[in-house]
Amino acid sequence: MAQSPYSKKIRRGKGRSCGFTIVEVLVASFVLIVGLAAVAGVVGSTLGNTARSEYMTQAATLATEKLEDINRYPSTDPNVAVTSGVSAGSLTSDVLQDVTVNGVTEAVNYYDEVFFAATNGALAETTTGFDGNGNLQYATITYTADGNMSAPVLSSSPPTNTGAVVFKRRWIIEINQPVTGVRRVTVLVTFNNQQVQPPVTFQMSMVRP
Repeated sequence: MAQSPYSKKIRRGKGRSCGFTIVEVLVASFVLIVGLAAVAGVVGSTLGNTARSEYMTQAATLATEKLEDINRYPSTDPNVAVTSGVSAGSLTSDVLQDVTVNGVTEAVNYYDEVFFAATNGALAETTTGFDGNGNLQYATITYTADGNMSAPVLSSSPPTNTGAVVFKRRWIIEINQPVTGVRRVTVLVTFNNQQVQPPVTFQMSMVRP
């Protein structure tokens, strides 16, 4: 009985091996590596942008808080007085100076630092300041998960919490700005963590008598 051409083709194909060649495997591996690298880059960029956005929000909150603190001083208080030139303080350097108003002299600082650190499920916020003798001191308030906060604990030593997030605040007070008769207060907050690029900075101003 004569064999069909189809059965001959089947017999001839039985001797051929099936699978991938080394070249095909290498090409597929290269494509996979390139794809994974691209995905890793996107994930890393997303995480970096998320962290930077969080730090920016914290910086904005700190700027608002400082402006509110400064606004509580009466217009004759040394902390908001400009007794020499057209401004007091600086946004580019740390300024601590004696200010005399109505015969009363006080040491006024125009900068501080704020430390945030997680401790046993709570958040510790430490702010720098100066006592009546011009000595640097640290005031720490602890916020617990149930919404309570402690009274400020004063210390002459910086916080020792590892991994604390640190922000620097500087402010300047300008008289007769933007119009005569008022003062413009500007606060600049910076977060100088080299792992966050570009650096996080936030500036805010207010006008008061």
